Amino acid sequence: MRYILFIFSFFILGLTCVEAQNSRRDKNASFTLKGEVIESATNKPVAKVNVEINGKSYTTTNREGLFFIEAKVGDELIIRSDTFESVYYIIKDQQKIKIEVEEANNKLIPISKTKSRTGRDRNQKVFVSYIDSAKFFQKKDAKKSIGYVTKALESVSGASATNLQNSMAFETLADIYMFWEQYDLAVDNYKRSQAGISNSKIQIKLANAFRMNKKYQESIALYNELLNKNLSNYQEVEVYEGLGDNYLAVNDEMKSIFNYQNGLDVANTHSIIPKITDLNSKIAKAYAQGGANEEAETYFDNSLNLATQENKKRAVSEKNTVADFYNQNNDYEKEIQLREETLNEIESMDDESEEEDLESPLTPQRQNYKIANAFVAQEKYEEAIPYLKKSIEEADKKEDLVVEKDATRKLSEIYKGIGKFNEAANSYERYVDLVDELYIKKEQEISQATRFSREIALKQNRITSLENEREINESRYKLAEENKELTVKNSRVQRWIIGSLIVIAILLLITAFVQFRSVKQQKYANNLLALKSLRTQMNPHFIFNALNSVNSFIAINDERAANKYLSEFSQLMRSVLENSEEDFIPLVKEIELLEIYVKLEHFRFKDKFDYTINVDEKLKLSEFVIPPMLLQPYVENAVWHGLRYKEEKGNLTINFEHLDEESIRISISDDGIGRKKSKELKTEHQKKQNSKGMGNIKKRITILNNMYKDKVDVEISNVFENEEGTRVQLILKRD
Repeated sequence: MRYILFIFSFFILGLTCVEAQNSRRDKNASFTLKGEVIESATNKPVAKVNVEINGKSYTTTNREGLFFIEAKVGDELIIRSDTFESVYYIIKDQQKIKIEVEEANNKLIPISKTKSRTGRDRNQKVFVSYIDSAKFFQKKDAKKSIGYVTKALESVSGASATNLQNSMAFETLADIYMFWEQYDLAVDNYKRSQAGISNSKIQIKLANAFRMNKKYQESIALYNELLNKNLSNYQEVEVYEGLGDNYLAVNDEMKSIFNYQNGLDVANTHSIIPKITDLNSKIAKAYAQGGANEEAETYFDNSLNLATQENKKRAVSEKNTVADFYNQNNDYEKEIQLREETLNEIESMDDESEEEDLESPLTPQRQNYKIANAFVAQEKYEEAIPYLKKSIEEADKKEDLVVEKDATRKLSEIYKGIGKFNEAANSYERYVDLVDELYIKKEQEISQATRFSREIALKQNRITSLENEREINESRYKLAEENKELTVKNSRVQRWIIGSLIVIAILLLITAFVQFRSVKQQKYANNLLALKSLRTQMNPHFIFNALNSVNSFIAINDERAANKYLSEFSQLMRSVLENSEEDFIPLVKEIELLEIYVKLEHFRFKDKFDYTINVDEKLKLSEFVIPPMLLQPYVENAVWHGLRYKEEKGNLTINFEHLDEESIRISISDDGIGRKKSKELKTEHQKKQNSKGMGNIKKRITILNNMYKDKVDVEISNVFENEEGTRVQLILKRD
């Protein structure tokens, strides 16, 4: 009877286990989650909202605010929109969910039934303020503007940075590069922005950056891809216009006109006035480039009429464009008439303009010069002279050396042609002077441009490193969350199994052990990575040899010597680690560290050398800083490759001398066997190690000197004429 009861109990427990496993399987199974997003105040549905299961499924709400998405219990649902802050919701069951949002401060924000996001909101405000500052300085100071983008990325570094924030930051950075004509960098950063959140606006900007970088086929392919997407009317016009610009650049006028015309049709249909003017002008340019001057003139007439209905600056710009067209077709009378009108309007706009761009054709000096050229083309030299003089006067006033040079040369040629040789000679002398001035100015501009590009590249590298750090931190954050969730699930499963069946509990315990070992191995790998980072702060050979010395002390039962050595060694390691994150430390700290190191080396090689460290009394140690661990490698070379191989006892001398108020001299001298003999005694392995070590020091000093303007000078020489002994002299300059 007992046997039958035992079998029956075992059967019941088995059924319970199977039902529990099925229940768990049902919970982990995917299902279609139904939900809706509504506005709290009006109870109206919110359409076109981004709905995403973190890293998995994606959809949007329809007109009724409804959405359907594949999900599992425990997944995080993210509701995003430009009109409200993102909502984060953990799916608890398969029931329909309702997300309510309400308008506050002209923005929709989620009603907070979930955890508080005060810290995230604060970071978002700081991030937005930095992005706004970057946009404010975009056209004024590129370095400052990029600096604000860097600060924006730093403010949200780590796992807290969202895809939207990264996309916004890199889009802003790319916009800055586009304005300052750094088109290759603009392309890279638009791609980074698109990797965060891809939308048509960023893709249009990327296609335009491709075109400006003369990557026409990539630009055309991206524009054609955009035509298959759901674009706004204005974006559709932009895409057709971009295609037209690309085809015009590759001299395919027919395709260019075709795309411009498509864009013009959309702009006319939806009354996009500025684009109607621009596209009429561009169609005219395409016809003119293809030699169809009558068609070009018709469209230029349209663009002129439309431009006058917009604003004065646009009208002036279009008149200049049409005047250039008349110049190319030798219709100088119409050209002069338009340039006269342009000149009058430019002069009336002078008070309104904040800052004049000397490269722009819309300046009085350039328009006067072009009018003069039109008269010269008709051999009306007397009429040209007043305009050239006016051009020279305006150019001199506004320091436009290019126009002043060209106008002066043209004036000299006219005077020579009409027989006024004295005036021609005077103008030519002035032209020569202007050429010299312009040459000097161009050299300065080239130097400034080179420095500008170098500084921009450094800032871009800083931003790239921030992005890489963010990705690493994000991966670590996700790994920690996954490990945490895994531990919780294992604990829950173990408690349930212990209460139901011992055999299954044992199996699950084995599984938990395997998983626990995996977590332990991951932690072990992380510890190895940390140790590797620490090992790079000190010479591995020194640590190894130091431990061998301790071992030898212990072997001979010299416990006091071993303890003393370990104490000094730990103090040295602590100092090195404290200074490892600093670019520079006070000179007094470096001297203290060096004294400990030399003391340790002398402790090991008492029979090989004596040492002295001399510090000039005039030297103000508090006023000088030095890169940490800069001197140690030279001292190590002196001991290990000079004094250690000497038959009799040698000497090591380290002097810190005051040269003047701005610099000191540090000399490290030994009377060892010298560099030549030391090199002969080395094995191939030692040569490679020493070469790498000293090579790294040289590179470090080179980089420091580039960054801090020749802060450290190093000279290595022999002490004696027989090439024995080595002296290293370092000149350290005060900041």
